[in-house]
Amino acid sequence: MNSGKVGGMQQDFEKTSGDLLKFIEASPSVFHVVRNFGDMLTKAGFSRLEECGRWEILPGGKYFVTRNQSAIIAFTLPERPDHFQIAAAHSDSPTFRLKDSPEVGKAGHYVELNAELYGGAILSPWLDRPLSIAGRVIVDTDEGLESRLVNFDRDLCMIPNLAIHMNRKVNDGYAFSVQNDMMVLFGDETSEGALARLEAEAVGVDEDKIEAADLFLYNRVPGRIWGANREYIASGRLDDLQSAFGCMQGLIRAAGNVSVPSAAKNRPGSAVNVCAIFDNEEVGSRTKQGADSTFLEDVLRRIVFALGLTEEDYRRMTGTGFMVSADNAHAVHPLHPDKADLVNRPVMNAGPVVKFSANQKYTTDAVAAAIFRRICRKADVPCQTFYNNSDVPGGSTLGNISTSHVSMNTVDIGLPQLAMHSPYETAGVKDTEYLIRVMREFFLTDVYCREGEYRIG
Repeated sequence: MNSGKVGGMQQDFEKTSGDLLKFIEASPSVFHVVRNFGDMLTKAGFSRLEECGRWEILPGGKYFVTRNQSAIIAFTLPERPDHFQIAAAHSDSPTFRLKDSPEVGKAGHYVELNAELYGGAILSPWLDRPLSIAGRVIVDTDEGLESRLVNFDRDLCMIPNLAIHMNRKVNDGYAFSVQNDMMVLFGDETSEGALARLEAEAVGVDEDKIEAADLFLYNRVPGRIWGANREYIASGRLDDLQSAFGCMQGLIRAAGNVSVPSAAKNRPGSAVNVCAIFDNEEVGSRTKQGADSTFLEDVLRRIVFALGLTEEDYRRMTGTGFMVSADNAHAVHPLHPDKADLVNRPVMNAGPVVKFSANQKYTTDAVAAAIFRRICRKADVPCQTFYNNSDVPGGSTLGNISTSHVSMNTVDIGLPQLAMHSPYETAGVKDTEYLIRVMREFFLTDVYCREGEYRIG
C-alpha cells in the first residue's frame, strides 16, 4: 500500500474520530445524546414520529421515534418488507445524579452538592478534575409542564481529594464512600442558592416555575486524539457513545446520506433496518426506556401494522431477523495482560470485537458470529474475538435483555477500549470508522435467517 493511500486512510480515521469527539462533547447527558441523534437523523431526511400519534409510514421512508427523551429508535423501510435487521446500543454512562435539594453547607464556608452514584463507575478518576452539570428541567408553563434541556457548559464544580498528609494510606488502596468522599464542591458560602438560579436562567423561567430536574455530573476534560502516531482517542463516555455513534452513522450512510455504490443504493432490499439506542443499560435496563422495556417490540409491531401487515407477518419478520448488540469491549491492558484470556486478546485499532460467554452474559453463538464475521469481510474490516479470562468474570450487556422481548439471532459486539467506566476512557482512532463501515454493510446486506439455514445476500 503506498504512503499516500495510508495517509488518506489515516485522515479518514481521524476525521471520523473527530466527529465522534464533537458529538460526545455536545452530548453531556442522555437527553442531549438523543436530541443530537434526532438532529442528525432529521438532517439525513428522516421524519420524526410520536409514540402518542398515529403512524402514517410508507415503503421507502425513513423515520425515528424517541421515548423519555433518552432513548431513540430509527428505521428505514424497503419496498417489500420481509424481515428485521437491528443494531442496538445504549446512551448512558456511569456518572453521578444530583439529589433533590442538593446544596449542603459544610464547615461554615463551603457549599457542596449531594449526589448519588449512577452505574458502576471507577470513582478515583472523578476527583480533582473540572466537572459540570447537564440534564433536563421540568418547568411550569401556561400550557402545562414542559421539559427543557440544560447544560451549564463551564467548569462549575469539582470533587477535591484529601491531601496525602491527611490520608497516608491512600496509595495502599482506599475504599471510597460515595456519600462522604464524593461530595461535589460547588462554591463558597456566597454560592448558596446558586444552583437553582443557574437552572432558572438556563431555561428562561423564574425559580418558582421549576418543578423537578434530572441533573447529572459530567467530566469537562475535552476529548483528544493522542499517541506517538495519533493512534488513540480519549474521552468521557466512549462506553457506549462510540458504539451508538457508529451504529447510527452506519444506518445513515446505508440510507444514502453519503455516496454509496449505485447498485447498493438502488437495491430494493427486503429488510426493515433499525437502529435502537436504549437508556439505563448501566443500571440494568429495567425502565420504560431501557432494553428490558417494550420500546423495541412496540416500534416493530407498529411498523408491521402501519404497513397493513398482520401478527403472523410480525412473527415471521422477527423469526427471520438478525440483531447486532453493540457495547464496547475490553482491550488487553498494557500493564495487566494477565487479566485477558490466554488466546482471544483484542487490541485497539484492529476492528470490532465479537463477544462470547458460556454463561450467556453475551448472546453470541456460532451462527451469530459466523454471520457478523461474513459482514466484516464484505466491508473489508478486521474483526476480533473476546472471551473473559475464566477467573475474571466480566459484565453483561443489552443483547440478551433485548432478545427476551424480541427474539432473533443476535451477536454481541463492541469496540475495544481501556479504562472502561472511568470518566476518561481510551480507544482506537480507527475503530469508530471500522464500525460505521461494518454497520453500513450490514444494513445494505440482506441477512435472512431460517432454522439451520442463513442467507447473506
